[in-house]
Amino acid sequence: MKAAVFKEAGTPLRIEEVPDPTPGPDEVVIKVGRCGICGTDLHRTEGHEGYTWPSGFVLGHEFAGEVVALGSKVEQIRLGDRVTALPYTGCGTCEPCLAGNPYFCSNGLRPMMGGFAEYTRVGWREAVKLPAALSLADGALVEPLAVGLRAVQLATLTPGARVLVIGAGPIGLATIFWAKRQGAGTIVATASSLRREGLALEMGATKLFAASEDPTEEIIRTLGGMPDVVFEAVGLPGMIAQAIAQVRPAGTVVVMGLCIGPDTIIPSLALRKGLRLLFSNAYNVSIFRQAVDTREAGHVEPRAMITDTVSLEGFPAAFEALRRRSTQCKVMLDPWRG
Repeated sequence: MKAAVFKEAGTPLRIEEVPDPTPGPDEVVIKVGRCGICGTDLHRTEGHEGYTWPSGFVLGHEFAGEVVALGSKVEQIRLGDRVTALPYTGCGTCEPCLAGNPYFCSNGLRPMMGGFAEYTRVGWREAVKLPAALSLADGALVEPLAVGLRAVQLATLTPGARVLVIGAGPIGLATIFWAKRQGAGTIVATASSLRREGLALEMGATKLFAASEDPTEEIIRTLGGMPDVVFEAVGLPGMIAQAIAQVRPAGTVVVMGLCIGPDTIIPSLALRKGLRLLFSNAYNVSIFRQAVDTREAGHVEPRAMITDTVSLEGFPAAFEALRRRSTQCKVMLDPWRG
């Protein structure tokens, strides 16, 4: 099969012929229909020590496709099913795995990525079937939507809560989408520019502010007070400190941004405010299913995040282009596009 293969930091992904995947006993092989590019994919190919994928790795963890091969112990999943899946699996027998939460597998999770290719393997227990109303592109959005849903659930929003989302990338937009549907009142967001204002409003925000303009007073005025909950979805040094400064006393800060370098906060500021400081990572099978069910019920606004779909041939250039400031939001790979 063809795949976009990572070789080394500083060089584009390379389209190569690699062996077709073969399912293990608890795995299925899917024919990839769509796979989205995540900011994590970019970070983990930039040469950060201890955080870069090895040469020869095939990335891609936001995928959906059709099941084309079954392992010997697979249950419930059938050939021809259209599925999305968590991009990792566990042993299947420990307490976290049996609860549908393989990220905390007692015997160690195994990455199941490889979506930047024509075919990839996934664990059958982590696969979620797509209803007929949803496309494979919808299915490939489930993973980033699940990230946002997990964070919003962790925050335990009270009805009418005032919410600030720092960042208007796909994860920030997903957080806005779920906060609106989980009972938040007014939601505002900040970003480096206003280029995603339309998307933020479509997901449920009242206003998007350009962070470079220091809009703190206007945020408070728009919300009718300091935010009850601040979601940090940027992942750059200084963002957690900013969230701590902006949230109200006794409020909640949920950190979602993937900051891979050292960062500094002043704990006494959070202590004096009596804050809850939470870190949200990953998701479980139940959250994936909830994301699918909500979309099936007609909440299809996240489709607007898809700004481009490219072929394997054009994929390395599209991937590299996202390292620079771009008008794109969610770029997807269609490995079968001519």
